[in-house]
Amino acid sequence: MSTNSRQDTVLEVGGRLAHGPSDKLIQTAFKQELDDQAPLFAAMGWVDIAHTLVLIDAGIVPSEPGRELLAALSKLQDHPADFIPDPALGDLYTNREAWLAGQTQASTWLGAGRARREATTTAFLMKLRESLLGLAQALTAAGLAFTDRAEELRTALMPDYTYLLAAQPTSFGHYLLGFVYPMLRDLERIRALYARVNLSPAGCGSTNGSRLPQDRERLCELLGFDGLVTHARDAMWQADLPIEAAATLTAILVNLDRLAEDLQIFSTEEFGLVELDDCHARASKIMPQKKNPFALTHVRGLANRMIGILATSAASGRTSSGQSDNRLAPYGMIPRAVEDTQGAVELMGEVASLLSFNTQRGRARMDDGSALATDLADVLVLKCGLDFRQAHRLIGYLTRQMLSQGGLNRLTPGQLAEAAERVLSRKLEISLSALQNALDPDAALAARITQGGAAPEPMATMLEECEQALMATERWVSTCSARLRISEESLIRMTIEYLR
Repeated sequence: MSTNSRQDTVLEVGGRLAHGPSDKLIQTAFKQELDDQAPLFAAMGWVDIAHTLVLIDAGIVPSEPGRELLAALSKLQDHPADFIPDPALGDLYTNREAWLAGQTQASTWLGAGRARREATTTAFLMKLRESLLGLAQALTAAGLAFTDRAEELRTALMPDYTYLLAAQPTSFGHYLLGFVYPMLRDLERIRALYARVNLSPAGCGSTNGSRLPQDRERLCELLGFDGLVTHARDAMWQADLPIEAAATLTAILVNLDRLAEDLQIFSTEEFGLVELDDCHARASKIMPQKKNPFALTHVRGLANRMIGILATSAASGRTSSGQSDNRLAPYGMIPRAVEDTQGAVELMGEVASLLSFNTQRGRARMDDGSALATDLADVLVLKCGLDFRQAHRLIGYLTRQMLSQGGLNRLTPGQLAEAAERVLSRKLEISLSALQNALDPDAALAARITQGGAAPEPMATMLEECEQALMATERWVSTCSARLRISEESLIRMTIEYLR
């Protein structure tokens, strides 16, 4: 069959249309739509097979043509390399239809009781649910890598920073663990999204059901869905799902972006806290001394792009139902965005596993005592009876005065008492040992015993909490993946039985 005759057949030329599409339409709209739908090929194959089986069981498709159609669909599913899409034949659905028409006259039964939109939407959801499980697995693995390094570096001292200024003493392990909790929330969002994605629109017909008998429950079972999108019209145009998917991906990448920005700063010579492994860097082609943190810039760039995809998804969803504007981009954009996000998650897990933390530099960054200023104010509240405003004012004054003398770490009890007389007009006494303890970063870290703090006990609790939550997600992914695998194997067995 020639391209023109196949085009006339699958594009319904000679019916409502008197002639085929222009070359301009083919090379612009048709080509872009076909390219965007490429990730849906395998899923659409299973959708077509399940649809055909249900039509045969319902007596809509006669037995012999049904067997021929199933045989052709199975061949296409088993040999995807034989399928060469052509934008002149329209979208993925009509390209598949054209290929099937070259195999059997029974291909004409494929469209019974079903719009192409139903097939494509169902395939999109199947592809998305599979991708979400892969992303959840990657995020779980990255979270475990982060917790491993957090445990290893739980006593590696460094100042925490606000406004890129030394703020309070912490450990690099505590800092790193702070990015695992957003990952846990990301995983909760993925699980909630998966529950909505894994609902079947198959068997809707078009906008308001079908006159031809449709066993929607059977289609749902065959394709491994957990339930139905009940309302036929809603099932065809769920604009909220691409938006929710894009928002979930954006949250994941913004968390990684924040870490990437910090690591990029920490790895500069000015900070010198972190060094990325060479396998995550790229050399400058003109400046021989430079080791550029390319892995981090990749993640940050992807986060920028994902924010744009979120905006595009929301804008596309504003299109009223009944036309394809709200699907043209998401069909390809969302599955590819999930894949890109998974890659970024895996990359950052590897970065965290292989980076080096300079423990000497981390401790040295607190030598001037500025990161212990709040601790000293707290000690004055606890031991000297000052209210916090008084303590804050006094230590702020002393910080300014001690800049020329090397910092708060050189402060003596006498200087503290003298400053209290001048600033607060009151006497204040503190022992040398109490002052030294207040300005000791190890003691400051050990004092952070409140829930969520950086001391050993709360750190151990949080590490255990994160590991348990991540392992629970690992089990969930395994269970969901097994269910999808079983449904696919069942569909294959049923097809083989029909073809015997």
